[in-house]
Amino acid sequence: MAEQRPCRCLLMASGQEDMARLVAEYIATLPEESRVPDAIYRRRLALCEGCEALLNGTCARCGCYVEARAAKRGLACPDTPARWTAEKES
Repeated sequence: MAEQRPCRCLLMASGQEDMARLVAEYIATLPEESRVPDAIYRRRLALCEGCEALLNGTCARCGCYVEARAAKRGLACPDTPARWTAEKES
C-alpha cells in the first residue's frame, strides 16, 4: 500500500471527499449573517492555498479545516501576520 503524503491543498483536492462534504454541509448550516460573501470566501481560500501551513485541507497553525474557518465572518487567519482578517458580523 502506497503511503499518502500530505499535500498543500484543500480538502477535496487532498482526496478527503467525505470530510469535504461534511465541511460543506456545516458551512451551509451557518446563518447567513455569520458567513462571508462568496467572493471573500474564494479570496480567503486562494490565500490559504498559497500558504505553507496548509496540509490536506487543515491549517497547521491552528488545526482548523480552512474551508470552515474561511467561511465565517468573525474569524481571521491564524498566521503571523494574518493572510486575511475577520469580517464584522452584521
